[in-house]
Amino acid sequence: FSHAARYLDFLRSPSRKLDDLQGVSVVLAFFENSTRTRFSFDIAAKRLSAEVTTFQAAGSSVSKGESLLDTVRNIEAMHVDVLVMRHPSSGAPVFLRDRIGSSIINAGDGWHQHPTQGLLDAFTLYRHCPSLKGLKVCIVGDVLHSRVARSNISILRTLGAEVAVCGPGTLIPAGIEALGVRRFRRFDEALEWADVVNVLRIQMERMQQGLLP
Repeated sequence: FSHAARYLDFLRSPSRKLDDLQGVSVVLAFFENSTRTRFSFDIAAKRLSAEVTTFQAAGSSVSKGESLLDTVRNIEAMHVDVLVMRHPSSGAPVFLRDRIGSSIINAGDGWHQHPTQGLLDAFTLYRHCPSLKGLKVCIVGDVLHSRVARSNISILRTLGAEVAVCGPGTLIPAGIEALGVRRFRRFDEALEWADVVNVLRIQMERMQQGLLP
């Protein structure tokens, strides 16, 4: 976080160009649609002087049935250093980790994790709160389908925050208390308890059933 904070002045400067990643080849491999995450990685890598190539599953051989591993090995054969990947299947980055030589950054995998978003949310709290230790954070909304919620729970608890969730019963994972979080069933009670509220959107694209009463 201390290192990340030093980039803030750079982002506000007129030049906005550093050579930290000079000569590093970065491929943005997005097998799932994205706006904010894809453009954030694209702009950040270019501002750090990386060579950036964007891969979109639509229009590639994936549409012909090419497997994830074959697709990524073909990309890696073009001497890629870093693969930033978003994939609809949970665990896809772990599957590739022991099968390719390039570094992998997880930009979101299924319902599992979104670690860079978790780091960004925690960094925002780090900048605005005196301490994360003992800070009460309530994650509200569609926790069931949220990879962001899972990453936030992990990093916030690691940094000493107290974490709770609140939402309709159908949108809260069964047994979530095992992750060390508190569960609220009423929003007003959650608001009274919390120092910070993290609000999630309803992920309609992942719902195959009527989960909202």
